[in-house]
Amino acid sequence: MPTRSRDLTSANWRKSSRTGGGNDAQCVELACLVAGGAVRDSKENGTGPVVVVGAGAFWSFLRQARSGGLDG
Repeated sequence: MPTRSRDLTSANWRKSSRTGGGNDAQCVELACLVAGGAVRDSKENGTGPVVVVGAGAFWSFLRQARSGGLDG
């Protein structure tokens, strides 16, 4: 599958409130984008690899997370 480079330098990354605070290094971050969303693992490398998904998949993920459907 081809990859496309995206400039995410202006993305507004948000950490989960369950991480223990805004400065907690153990975190997964999300950013809402015009055509979907992005996810990165900031505990390893906040400037490292990012997974970008389309709007349908991103909003479905957020609905499941908010409803507790991903709690395990």
